[in-house]
Amino acid sequence: MRWQTTRSCTELGRERLDAVFVHNPEHHRGDRQMLTDVLRDSFAVLEQAAHAGEVTAYGVATWSGFSDGLFTVALLDQLACEAAGSRDHHFRLVQLPVSLVMDLHLTEALNQTGPITQAAELGWEVHASAPLHGGELLSLATAEIADLIHPGAPVAAACLAATASCPGVKRVLLATGQAAHWDDALAVTGRPAIPSAILRTVLDVLTAPV
Repeated sequence: MRWQTTRSCTELGRERLDAVFVHNPEHHRGDRQMLTDVLRDSFAVLEQAAHAGEVTAYGVATWSGFSDGLFTVALLDQLACEAAGSRDHHFRLVQLPVSLVMDLHLTEALNQTGPITQAAELGWEVHASAPLHGGELLSLATAEIADLIHPGAPVAAACLAATASCPGVKRVLLATGQAAHWDDALAVTGRPAIPSAILRTVLDVLTAPV
């Protein structure tokens, strides 16, 4: 963890990192207790880096850690407290998949439950990853679904808007090699949030039997 943090500072040409994620800890080999120990030890190193002025905040980026029940927001908060020796810790970020395909956390947030709501209540930033499910959502969603979300909007824009409108989500992570796609994403995520009632209707349509 120390080596990777130092390397990131060097490659980015910065003395201080705004955010460091412990990436996919659910892939760690071992039982749940071992995973808990590894997380606590990782957080302890990052707390040291924060006190040294090398890191502003840290968190966990996960694909399935919450949905598989390997850890919870409460557990992460507890481990960060133990690593810091007090409640004054620097764990302030969670990254997890939120989309119309992987809709578990979106559904939970609409019902004011689950890790997104719990993290937001603690004042943590929630970063939504894979909003287009690796691009697969563009072929899975239809123009009718897009119109339900945002009448007249392209499918990609509508799907991004749905993720960006998830209650509790602060940032949406998107990768693209085309500047025009960045402009489109900025335009759609800068609009007012889609009402929760509409998002619930879209999810009902997507899960309805064919």
